[in-house]
Amino acid sequence: MDKLVLIDGNSIAYRAFFALPLLNNDKGVYTNAVFGFTQMIMKILEEEEPTHILVAFDAGKTTFRHETYGEYKSGRQKTPSELSEQLPVLREMLTAFDISYTELNNYEADDIIGTLSKRAEEQGWDVKVFTGDKDLLQLVSDKTTVALTKKGITTVETYDKQMIADKYGIEAMQIVDMKGLMGDNSDNIPGVPGIGEKTALKLLAEHGSVEKVLDSIDQISGNKMKERLHENKEQALMSKELAVIFRETPLDIKLEDLKYKDYETKKVTDLFKELEFQSLLARFENVEEEQQAFEDLPFEKVEDIKENMFESPSALVVEVPDENYHNGDIWGIAVVNQTGRYYIPLETALASDVFRTWAKDETKEKYMVDTKRGVVALGWKGIDVAGVTHDMLIASYLIDPSMSSHNVADIANRKKKKVVNSDEAVYGKGAKRAVPDEEGLAEHLIRKGEAVFTLKDSLEEDLKKNKQYELFAQLEMPLSLVLGRMETTGVQVDKTQLENMGEELDAKLTELEKEIYELAGETFNINSPKQLGPILFEKLELPVIKKTKTGYSTSADVLEKLEDEHEIIPKLLLYRQVSKLKSTYVEGLLKVIRPETNKIHTIFNQAITQTGRLSSTEPNLQNIPIRLEEGRKIRKAFIPSEKDWIILAADYSQIELRVLAHIAGDEGLLEAFQNNKDIHTKTAMDVFQVTEEEVTSNMRRSAKAVNFGIVYGISDYGLSQSLGIARKEAQSFIDSYLASYPNVKEYMDSVKEEARENGYVTTLLHRRRYLPEITSRNFNMRSFAERTAMNTPIQGTAADIIKKAMVDVSDELKRQNLDSRLLLQVHDELIFEVPPAEVETMKQLVPEMMEKTMTLDAPIKADVSYGDTWYDAK
Repeated sequence: MDKLVLIDGNSIAYRAFFALPLLNNDKGVYTNAVFGFTQMIMKILEEEEPTHILVAFDAGKTTFRHETYGEYKSGRQKTPSELSEQLPVLREMLTAFDISYTELNNYEADDIIGTLSKRAEEQGWDVKVFTGDKDLLQLVSDKTTVALTKKGITTVETYDKQMIADKYGIEAMQIVDMKGLMGDNSDNIPGVPGIGEKTALKLLAEHGSVEKVLDSIDQISGNKMKERLHENKEQALMSKELAVIFRETPLDIKLEDLKYKDYETKKVTDLFKELEFQSLLARFENVEEEQQAFEDLPFEKVEDIKENMFESPSALVVEVPDENYHNGDIWGIAVVNQTGRYYIPLETALASDVFRTWAKDETKEKYMVDTKRGVVALGWKGIDVAGVTHDMLIASYLIDPSMSSHNVADIANRKKKKVVNSDEAVYGKGAKRAVPDEEGLAEHLIRKGEAVFTLKDSLEEDLKKNKQYELFAQLEMPLSLVLGRMETTGVQVDKTQLENMGEELDAKLTELEKEIYELAGETFNINSPKQLGPILFEKLELPVIKKTKTGYSTSADVLEKLEDEHEIIPKLLLYRQVSKLKSTYVEGLLKVIRPETNKIHTIFNQAITQTGRLSSTEPNLQNIPIRLEEGRKIRKAFIPSEKDWIILAADYSQIELRVLAHIAGDEGLLEAFQNNKDIHTKTAMDVFQVTEEEVTSNMRRSAKAVNFGIVYGISDYGLSQSLGIARKEAQSFIDSYLASYPNVKEYMDSVKEEARENGYVTTLLHRRRYLPEITSRNFNMRSFAERTAMNTPIQGTAADIIKKAMVDVSDELKRQNLDSRLLLQVHDELIFEVPPAEVETMKQLVPEMMEKTMTLDAPIKADVSYGDTWYDAK
């Protein structure tokens, strides 16, 4: 059976461009849209196996539809130059894959797809269309399905006739009628003002088409609706006409011209190399080369572990493919050194005293891929690991945190030493993920070990060149072990307390639900934007802030703008917050309590954020909302794991502002911190030119917003939003602030210049963040990069300070042989559990160690508090 695949080129390219971070190769060619598009093409060829294929592009801005309506698509933003520059490269890629593509003057890609799908259907072929544009759903028939991109780039949702009926309650051909009534913001099709998707579908279910709706206006309930339809008759008919895909274009292409044979691997891989698509190249590894490479790496499967195998130094690979290594299985172990290469099955390692003794011997130097992952996984099996001096993941992350991947295969590729396959290539992905046969697994682990062992010196050379070796060896390496201990220790949770909170939140939700229904005058599904939108914007006639392709937007930012318009809005916002607390933080936390320990063992990600901050996952314990009292109460469930112990919390006071004062060397700010003045009051005095006694709470609030906002490169718009004032007034605050603290302005200008010259900025400890967008012609991207340039040295240095404090405090606890344990880090705050006998010691020791972690011109200050639970400690 012939199968034609038609791809909406512009739609998929746009999707890829905005879904992926801006990438470029070493020649400065932007590649993110091409990369995402290529991923999609490869997936389509693999999964769909088309006999015929074509990619359709828009030919230009003007089409025959503009004759009907000059404003058609006029609201669209100009294509970013960073994307338009990629379109010729994208066509090169299609040529390499031997895939046909075309465009047609005066018509859109949709019309080309409509024409070809009709011709193919007439010949009895199956057709599948790939797009991000719901307009193409009108083409769905017995022979044609439409795959809509749903999430990211390669995830799609395929629509056939049944799916359209289930989702919309109409037939595919009525999609144009729906557009005629509700319009389409993205194409600037006006429709009938005030009619959203829900109303349009209801009208079509009753009447069948736009024309029949307009013929039956008098039978439609609601005076307002009748009036709108009467006033916009012509507009509705025109809107429908604009939405119809033209399926008779004068396209000079025969279906047979689109026959797809296959592509030449070399053409594709040559282009991948030029564009530096390393992860895609990995899929084309030559089997003979692979086998040869394996032959080059002889290894021994070890049944009986001998001491002479463990020469120092050795690469140690502990393979735990599961994301959560606290629960995941260890699939195998590899050791590579000058003596040889050894694959050790887990059971062999667990049964060997020789292995255990070597693993915990600090004098036996070890290099690992991801120290924390390996140490924690072995720790759960009762094997301690010490003496790790090199971590490949951390080294790669410090050298360039903007890299999307720091796995062994990608690091080896970047180092032009391709010794290892990607994990995905070996284990498969998604549901297909499986352990390969033992020989395949052993070969994979040995190759990883080989990469770690041979690339160690090169990576450390790069760190030294960047002045980052000290950051690596003295901060990040010891920190990985501190984090590993914290994760394994875990945090005790009072399950009953959490369950009780769940019941309280349930009661609160029921109460809010009742109030919302009363204010709306009817019951509906509060969690459904499709049902909520018409209530707010049609029934209650609130001003429409934003529309989406599926109707009215009811996102949080939209509701916040409407907060003063109707009393239902604050209730809805509160309902959402309480609902999230219940699902994410009560039910979510209950699910991840480890039965054996009755604790939560979060994972601290050390190599993800570009600022150097730690993040927390499975679950995220850094993000428990504390604005709402209900959110704060969740911390009551976090308790000490020993009887009579307490929770102690220590946090830095205004650390980022102190770092700003130090880096900028601003006398006004430094003087305030050196004399222990309230910085927000001091700023209010300077900005408003008043005495301390004259500073009002509003002045202090404004000063606080500017103080913290300035660290993030706040704009007049951003400040006006946070303070609820006019942009002009906000700008005058910012101007007065910068006039009061001239060195801050100087710092902001110089750090942007530094980023433009070097392509990166650094923290005080030489952590780097690369900012290629700083020279972008796209205003938004350039502005974002400039704000990032101003903020990263400040936020990154603050992150370095608290990380160093964690290492220093942990060392001191060990040195003094104290039983107190570090449990959590929440940005500027450290959480400990402390026995009664050590409370006085810890109250003094922790802030003292935190304050002398780094010497700044603006003295560092830490506050400490404690209580029976995390809630009481704060």
